[in-house]
Amino acid sequence: MLDDVPLQIQPVLSVTDNVVFEAFEGKCYLSILSCLLLACLYVGSLYIWRGSLPRDHPSTIKKRFISVLFASAVSPLIVWAWMQAVEVRPSPPLLALLGIRIEGSVPAAVLPLILTMVLFLGPLIQMAMDSPKGLVHEVKSGFSLKNVTDCLRDLCWLRNHVVAPLTEELVFRASMLPILAPCTGPTAAIFIAPLFFGVAHFHHVIEQLRFGHDSVLDILVCAGKMSCSKCEYVCLLSILPGMSELSVMFFCFSVFQFSYTSVFGAYTAFIFTRTGHLVGPVLCHSFCNWMGFPALGLALQHPQRPVLMLSYELGLLLFILLLFPLTDPLLFGMTPICSLILEPRAACS
Repeated sequence: MLDDVPLQIQPVLSVTDNVVFEAFEGKCYLSILSCLLLACLYVGSLYIWRGSLPRDHPSTIKKRFISVLFASAVSPLIVWAWMQAVEVRPSPPLLALLGIRIEGSVPAAVLPLILTMVLFLGPLIQMAMDSPKGLVHEVKSGFSLKNVTDCLRDLCWLRNHVVAPLTEELVFRASMLPILAPCTGPTAAIFIAPLFFGVAHFHHVIEQLRFGHDSVLDILVCAGKMSCSKCEYVCLLSILPGMSELSVMFFCFSVFQFSYTSVFGAYTAFIFTRTGHLVGPVLCHSFCNWMGFPALGLALQHPQRPVLMLSYELGLLLFILLLFPLTDPLLFGMTPICSLILEPRAACS
């Protein structure tokens, strides 16, 4: 029987933008279903607790810590089950495939973080300029024992900078990418996996419905604003007087968040694939959560606008130049995820 034969990675010629790649034959649907299961497990676990408290309430945060930690503990089992179902050959150790390994861990932690800080050169300089006591003082106070203790006691800080980066990277990068890469190729997987991550963040719309006063119809109709000019947006509100401006603004925020999280997810997926380590994406995720989205609007109105614009442009240029050198797989040893591919491509070499 065909089902009794171990699944091998066989060349399947498929042309996309004149690129020929190998893909899994026959059981790629298991990869997609496994990724959907991982995403639903993570997001669904947030809503198993009944209650009317907002997401920033300490009780809600503690319960969701339990949920996402459980989902993160189950995700490696889903990867293992997938490996058994498709009988992937060769089969690297599960922990190594998830990016939990010792070899190359120091450069995998330091180099991607430096690369991300280079990208945020403009916002970092802007922060230094706007600091009333100077950047050195801010750094010293940030690493002071009192500040560290206060942060560790702050549940919102722990959620945003520890628990969310660790669990999201484990589920949406470390678990999904090994499942997708043998089927789609590593490069395609880098752009496909973040779509699950971006869609997962739409659960904030659910919370708006729970704690706001807008209907589902309000939020769906206002999607039209994303393709409207400011004038058309005003017209949309006047034509549909029953739709609140709050629902428009919130949906637009959700779509923006989907776009931003998908792009960011592609970046951390790239880092995971290139380094073969989980620690780099986690640290970069935590750093980006701390920085937030660059305040370009404030930079354009800043008294030191020319300097800031130059720093933004310089950071982007250096990031592009350093992207591949600082994530060269040779610096981190053979990346386990790339061992699943017959012929490693750009993302793996």
